[in-house]
Amino acid sequence: MKLMKLKTLFIVLLAVMVSSCGMFNKNGKGKKGSTSRTTGWKYNDEATGNIPNVSGYEQEAGPGLVFIQGGTFTMGRVEEDVMYRWDNFPRRVTVASFYMDETEVSNQDYREFTHWTSRVYAGDRAKLVSVLPDTSLWRQELAYNEPYVDDYFRHPAYSDYPVVGVSWVQAQAYCAWRTDRVNEQILVDRGILKHDNTQAGKNVFTTDTYINGIYQGAEGDKPQTNPDGSTRRVRAEDGITLPKYRLPTEAEWEYAAYGLIGNTDGELLTDRKIYPWNGAYLREDSKKNKGRMRANFVRGRGDMMGMAGALNDNADITAPVFSYEPNDFGLYCMAGNVNEWVADVYRPLSFNDENEFNPYRGNVITERKRDKNGKWIVDKYGQVVKDTVADYRNFLDGDPNSQVVESGNWNAAKDRKTDGMYIQDNRPGAFSSLITDEVRVYKGGSWKDRAYWLVPGTRRYLEETKAQDDLGFRCAMTRVGSPEGF
Repeated sequence: MKLMKLKTLFIVLLAVMVSSCGMFNKNGKGKKGSTSRTTGWKYNDEATGNIPNVSGYEQEAGPGLVFIQGGTFTMGRVEEDVMYRWDNFPRRVTVASFYMDETEVSNQDYREFTHWTSRVYAGDRAKLVSVLPDTSLWRQELAYNEPYVDDYFRHPAYSDYPVVGVSWVQAQAYCAWRTDRVNEQILVDRGILKHDNTQAGKNVFTTDTYINGIYQGAEGDKPQTNPDGSTRRVRAEDGITLPKYRLPTEAEWEYAAYGLIGNTDGELLTDRKIYPWNGAYLREDSKKNKGRMRANFVRGRGDMMGMAGALNDNADITAPVFSYEPNDFGLYCMAGNVNEWVADVYRPLSFNDENEFNPYRGNVITERKRDKNGKWIVDKYGQVVKDTVADYRNFLDGDPNSQVVESGNWNAAKDRKTDGMYIQDNRPGAFSSLITDEVRVYKGGSWKDRAYWLVPGTRRYLEETKAQDDLGFRCAMTRVGSPEGF
């Protein structure tokens, strides 16, 4: 009898606990429900003013992206600095979770951008030219490369090959365009918008102009519907649109290239990598592909692909973007094939002037520009005009602690900027450091590089308006919310 009473009491207590947990999860600390824990008012209800609340939001990867779980790693040099630049000392940093393109941006991917530009801005030759790759970069004085000048970007045989000849500025423009096309498609898929092929001039869909009521859309568009049946435009708080596509930071790119998740035991890193794969060998050791190169690079002087009958990497110039084995994050060609732009401004002392969390040099803070009536100003291409309010590209480059002034009187020097920190001299034959606020980092090695540049820790730089026949890019996207989801 006593045992029966104890069992009954236990069942009652268990029921109370389950009930309490249910109430707690509905409006308490664990999960967000339909009622505010602050006021008790209902969310998304006309009677309480439609207070916005999205419960259980979980970000989805945008088209072409794979998830990169963040963490800590040792960034920087892993072997001898054969260039003797001393610009990449090892240091411990942490990178937040983010998303990255599975492959380099291909010619087909980029042709979508140029096709859209020529259609929407028909007749604006300057706009189209501003986004076209420079195919003349294939020309060499003592090589027959004219077929690549004519065919590499346009011919369907090269559709799946990485785009090259694009500057950092053009890569940024592609990222912005891709952001808007992806978010436009999301709204179309939800029945909120219709595809409008008459977009032109200032009436062009961008995520900013749509959310803030500037873009008008096509006839028949349906706004977002509230739970009570009322309608309105989509807001940022709805979580429907994705964060912007962008170039990865140098730290993100290097972290993703190594793909160290396959080399850990709990929080212990068992084996550090030189390349995106394990070991120091550049050839495959699997039975199926034994002896083949793991990446597209130059093995030695004059050897771009090996001997006929046994091509070591099966690529004379670039290779299709899905070539070779992916790393542990599932990313292809993070070594070789083409070098890749990253977001950072180059500085030789980056390792001294950086944050331990999400290190990045290149922040330019902007604010949307408004007219006297408070409305946003857009340019002739429908882009929101922005004012620069802070520029940290040259942070610590022009201060008295880092700038050398020949007179020795730091206070007498005016307008201390990057040009004063690094020698700039455009006279023929004169020495110039080439380091300015418009010089960007690129990484990864290419089809015309030696194995040293395949190491993710190596770094080079180029002016952001210039391009090369072995330099492309891939996009990234910020992960919002928890590093992996709860």
